[in-house]
Amino acid sequence: MTYFIYIIYSSCIDRYYVGYSSNPWNRLNQHNSNSKDKYTGRASDWILKSIFEAQNETVAIQFERFIKKQKSRKLIEQLCDSQFTPNGYLAQLVRVPHMRD
Repeated sequence: MTYFIYIIYSSCIDRYYVGYSSNPWNRLNQHNSNSKDKYTGRASDWILKSIFEAQNETVAIQFERFIKKQKSRKLIEQLCDSQFTPNGYLAQLVRVPHMRD
């Protein structure tokens, strides 16, 4: 099964959220409809900003944790920019076009 690291954004609270899932499109719907969630439940206007493919769930978790531990909005905004090429540890990330048929 393929896993993805995804970045979503809420303009209502001006926040980004980084997560991982085997189906980021379904997960986005869950974020927008679950008002009880501690972080993403504060808004219901989340949009998908970027998706990266991971080799497996373990790798997806490692990348998600790495990005979150950086505590860097600048890094997250760079990852959302399709012109940005990740380097160092993040050079392994493979960007996925997130438009669906």
